[in-house]
Amino acid sequence: MTGSPAVILPDLQFSVLCDNVTKDDHGKMSFAGLFETISAASYPCTHGTLFVVNRWVNGYGAFRQQTRLVAPDNDSVLAQDDETSFTLRGSDTKHTIVARFNNILFQSQGKYWIEIRLNGEPVLRYPLYLEKKS
Repeated sequence: MTGSPAVILPDLQFSVLCDNVTKDDHGKMSFAGLFETISAASYPCTHGTLFVVNRWVNGYGAFRQQTRLVAPDNDSVLAQDDETSFTLRGSDTKHTIVARFNNILFQSQGKYWIEIRLNGEPVLRYPLYLEKKS
């Protein structure tokens, strides 16, 4: 008797922070305005729109992903998308999730964090720097 394979946690192939993302008729994604720093003349400031695009590969099973924007205190969550459920059926499958955040209010300059969570656990964190325009 053969059953389903055990759950295999997927790999996060990439996570891209950008101003915009589009997909052409052939399914090719294009990222515009990749960045890691936001400059503002004064604080608090509001950033219009930002996207975080994540691609999952090499897994098997059902998963939940969430993207969060975390404040410099490493505790406060400024914004988060709804958890997205997805299923992977092995190494030949992939799943891409696009999170869009609008009108994020940043209270001060500093090092913020983009945090990617899988099944409620952090998988990746990378910095987003807010600085004063010179």
